[in-house]
Amino acid sequence: MDLIDTPIKLPDFKVIDTTRGDGRSGADAAAAARDAALDGGRVLRAGGLVAFPTETVYGLGADATNERAVARIFAIKERPVINPLIVHVRDEYQAAELVDFNDMAQKLAHAFWPGALTLVLNRKPSGPLARAATAGLDTVAVRVPAHPMAQALLHQAGVPIAAPSANKSGYLSPTQAVHVLMQFKDGQGLNLIIDGGPCPVGVESTIVDVSTERPVLLRPGGVAAEDIEAVVGPLAVRDTTTITAPGQTDSHYAPSIPLRINVLPKDRQKGESLITFGPDMPRRAAVNLSKSGDLTEAAANLFTMLRALDMPGIRGIAVVPIPNQGLGQAINDRLTRAAAATTANATKGPPKVNDPIGNIKI
Repeated sequence: MDLIDTPIKLPDFKVIDTTRGDGRSGADAAAAARDAALDGGRVLRAGGLVAFPTETVYGLGADATNERAVARIFAIKERPVINPLIVHVRDEYQAAELVDFNDMAQKLAHAFWPGALTLVLNRKPSGPLARAATAGLDTVAVRVPAHPMAQALLHQAGVPIAAPSANKSGYLSPTQAVHVLMQFKDGQGLNLIIDGGPCPVGVESTIVDVSTERPVLLRPGGVAAEDIEAVVGPLAVRDTTTITAPGQTDSHYAPSIPLRINVLPKDRQKGESLITFGPDMPRRAAVNLSKSGDLTEAAANLFTMLRALDMPGIRGIAVVPIPNQGLGQAINDRLTRAAAATTANATKGPPKVNDPIGNIKI
């Protein structure tokens, strides 16, 4: 009998810690990771949902070939069904079973996979993907994650995994397992969280459309646009009037309190917390993304620091200008969208999700 068709009872909601932070020996931690991958694979094949770490952010995964399972992602995230999902695959060969892999995609895959680059390609009409995963589009966003836990899960599941970020739609992306727990504390349809520690990149993947003759940058992310252009030449700018890939909505990645960007320290308003970058920045009412001015460190800290400041007693968050180069493009992209979202939702109040910190209304 096909594994995917084997009836398996979905487990009650649980969290598996695969880190060494609880005093495990290295051998015990490795065994925990293997057990988590086995459990996660079984849950995915049975149609369940698994939150798992990637090098970018934590993903909320389902079997990408199972229409009902993919629909559950949209339901618990409260995600618009017109917003497609990224499909995670083991390697280039599994990707080629789902999409028409062209020369440009092959060059980028060889250069950046496994890693924080998502490629949008034409879907194979005979492929097994659920239509919900692509929001009915004829293109698919595919990625090979580099995180060892994500790779282990993909191998044990034996199926491609559709996985957006493991958070309520529009809110800050999770870079630690506890962030996922904040959003889905009572499970809410989530069957398993695999704790693999903090995500090293900290912002979502770069998305490039290579389904047409000229590559198009759809979303800045964990791979710098300059590095991509060194492989395939200049990138075109996306058409902002249509959604062709995940992460293209204007109101995205947002805290529940007002956010202002490109604010000089002297212009911080009363009640605002200040996020700074680089040396020689004020310490009062401030956190620093990277005191050394390292954009890689800043990207890894971004969502964690935004989340830490999103709490009662803080009226807003102000962020100093961030250099718009390399990973700075991804940081500025997320901040711009977050600022747009908090402005649009200023009179609506924060999202009604679970958060033990108490900064989100239940």
